[in-house]
Amino acid sequence: MTETEFDTPTGVVTLRRIPHDERSPLRAWDAADDYVLTHLAEVESLATAPGQLLIVNDSFGGLTVPLAGHRPIVWVDSVRTERAIRENLQRNDVDPTSARLLASTETPTAPIGAVVIKVPKSNAMLEHQLRTIRPLLTAEATIVGAGMVKHLPRSAIELFDAIIGPTTTSRAHKKSRLIHATLDPDRTVMPSPWPITVHTDVGLDLVNHANVFSLNQLDIGTRAMLDHLPPVSEGSSVIDLGCGNGALGVALARTAENLSIHYVDLSHMAVASARATVAANLHDEGTRSTFSVADSLDHVETASVDLVLNNPPFHDDHVVGDDTALAMFVDAHRVLRPGGELRVVANRHLGHHAKLERVFGNHATVGSTKKFVVLSAIKAAIKTG
Repeated sequence: MTETEFDTPTGVVTLRRIPHDERSPLRAWDAADDYVLTHLAEVESLATAPGQLLIVNDSFGGLTVPLAGHRPIVWVDSVRTERAIRENLQRNDVDPTSARLLASTETPTAPIGAVVIKVPKSNAMLEHQLRTIRPLLTAEATIVGAGMVKHLPRSAIELFDAIIGPTTTSRAHKKSRLIHATLDPDRTVMPSPWPITVHTDVGLDLVNHANVFSLNQLDIGTRAMLDHLPPVSEGSSVIDLGCGNGALGVALARTAENLSIHYVDLSHMAVASARATVAANLHDEGTRSTFSVADSLDHVETASVDLVLNNPPFHDDHVVGDDTALAMFVDAHRVLRPGGELRVVANRHLGHHAKLERVFGNHATVGSTKKFVVLSAIKAAIKTG
């Protein structure tokens, strides 16, 4: 049974993850959220700090809802996170305008008097965020990082020290730890280097923002799919679902004329990367490219698409699972026309062939490597007569 009541220093709040599963033991907060909220209540730094409160990388509202009274800016990359925070604010009868949600591709406004940052999985993302935040901080700003000990590498702590200033860490508490950084105003720090462009050996120039998977090279799953892209007819309608930097859609666009390719990802940075990758690579193909930051294909008409390309994730931040892939397959089945194809690349061990059989009633293996398998599923034609 999922625990939903979070006892915080400001009172008990009710929080749910997205997607919510009553059978799952996963909560919408962790011990690091509890630790940092307790610390902030004890030092009373938010009440006295001039400037705005910035919350970075909150997942489901475990920080935003208890701290909503400080009217924070909440800096996030995922539209799933945005939805979870909004729903949890509403669930606790908190004015939704008390927290200003800001996409990761935008820059917070100065002055920032306090920062509470859940340390992300990606060091590149953390570095980008710290370099972006630094010039916006007030001289006496409070900067607190938080994370579970098993997800806090020494390199993350070193980034606080190198970019912000002198840094210390707390004792571990319930397997979580805090990072305390003090702004060194005399330190010269370069701005964020992202996005970067990666020139690949397959003729694609990939533009990557800091939170894109496989930041410095062509993702090996994508590479496996590139050798097994399906043939498409001129004028076909295609979705690159979970597009990342858009490599699959761009590669396909070079194989036929006048395609309509829609790039979809729940990450603001992924879609920004895909948009830039399209601009860097496609010039005369006549392809129509559109982009959506979305957690599903609810915005796409049923039975309107000829092909869906998909390199699904097998983890959500630090949580490993295949629920996201299954949801993607269900979405793809709905939007495909009868006879339309879903083509998927995935790690062999995930067993996605069984999920495709469950959703489509069929599957075929069209390619494989030692680590990856490329699968195809066809939406059944409508029976007549």
